[in-house]
Amino acid sequence: MMAFAGRALGEAAIPGRFGPARRFSWDDLVAQAQMRARRPYARQIAVHAVPDFDTHVRLSYDPAEMVAGRLRLFPAKVDTAPDAVNIHVVENGMARAIVDTHGLFGGGQSADVAGFRVMEAHGGGDWLASLGASYFRAVGPTGQYGLSARAIAVDTAMPGPEEFPAFTDFWIEQKGPDHLLIQALVDGPSLCGAYAFDITRTGAGVEHGVRAALFIRRDIRRLGVAPITSMFDFDQATRPADGDWRPEVHDSDGLAIHAGNGERVWRPLDNPPGPRVHMLRADGVKGFGMIQRDTAFDHYQDDLNFYNRRPSLWVEPEGDWGPGAVMLYEMNTISENVDNMAAMWVSDRPARAGDRRDFAYRLRWGQGDLAGDGNAVCVNFFMGPGGVPGADPIAGAMRYVFDFSGPALRGLTRDSKVEAVTDLGAALIMANVFPVEGQQDLWRVTMDVRVEGLKQNEFRLFLRRAGGALSETVIKTVRP
Repeated sequence: MMAFAGRALGEAAIPGRFGPARRFSWDDLVAQAQMRARRPYARQIAVHAVPDFDTHVRLSYDPAEMVAGRLRLFPAKVDTAPDAVNIHVVENGMARAIVDTHGLFGGGQSADVAGFRVMEAHGGGDWLASLGASYFRAVGPTGQYGLSARAIAVDTAMPGPEEFPAFTDFWIEQKGPDHLLIQALVDGPSLCGAYAFDITRTGAGVEHGVRAALFIRRDIRRLGVAPITSMFDFDQATRPADGDWRPEVHDSDGLAIHAGNGERVWRPLDNPPGPRVHMLRADGVKGFGMIQRDTAFDHYQDDLNFYNRRPSLWVEPEGDWGPGAVMLYEMNTISENVDNMAAMWVSDRPARAGDRRDFAYRLRWGQGDLAGDGNAVCVNFFMGPGGVPGADPIAGAMRYVFDFSGPALRGLTRDSKVEAVTDLGAALIMANVFPVEGQQDLWRVTMDVRVEGLKQNEFRLFLRRAGGALSETVIKTVRP
């Protein structure tokens, strides 16, 4: 619904909306995080939280005033968003906290704040939002939300519960019509951190310049940097037996990595029967991301959720992050409303109590493949019983089919001596690679693999010609 026009800091509709003005800078924020990390963690539970879903929707989406340009607030909710967040509006190096929220929620109601969203100029929707723990998300160029990012991840996929540090304070400065500087404190039992997000929106999507200073309270078993959370239910190769009429349902279809050695890696996502962790070496990683590579409507046939419009998210480190790995955590889901994919970078260096960690990187929310370099990429994957279709299947074998496309294949023919290179050894019964008749720059690899008794749980595949790679490297889990 249409929201009321926002007012500048000095034009608050209600006297006493803001607290006193205080000088504010990045150095001040880092000092706050460091000081807080020296004290025991204290969670900020909201005192005035709404009790139910309907009330939360009314307060969040009915007409209300905006602050800091086009900012609307989310109220705390007892079960799903119970933590209170402090919002400060910054102008000319001076910050003032919002101390009275009357008029900032639908129906003129008041509540504790749990997050915010940034509205479009016409007020009919939002393009950036943060609600719950340290999650945030942005739209791509189609204006569609999809996957989410987090400030930090602690002990993901480790024995025992995962820890979810949360945003506790935001300092928000409107720098231009589509330019925000948002600085924040993130706090949790194991760490406290200062974050700065320099956010711009263009026709190509949304970009975050991220700067972080983390102070470790206690030893952390696994510290995940630049975490991404997404959903993968099924695709054309893994359609469920429950009869869903749609060919594919997912926010992302693969994890892409640009390794420090220059290798491009593509790992198709999977909805496994149980939790799985994959650690992919990425020393000096140059980039990684969850990608929605398939953007064709007819591949999804979903005119309600429009999965073909979901954005991709690409992480580009600034500087050398050193030795480490990109971790992919896949969990089972039976609902497209539950995120079951997580990716993050994990350093080889343990995070110990008293440490300070500084990171800088860029996040790009865009459409389609954000990671390409001109080499061919995997655009389709299928699998089924081993052997020629229509003939008796090969016992204990699976057929894997990969389609590759890209400028590196342009003009090549069956006589160009393109090879399909794998690490399957004797388990590979047969592999053929050939251009698909009638399809421009599209090549197909068909492989029969003996999976019965196969000890390795994944294999690698890429296209090669004259000793040089023509494609990214696909890493595929073996699913008998």
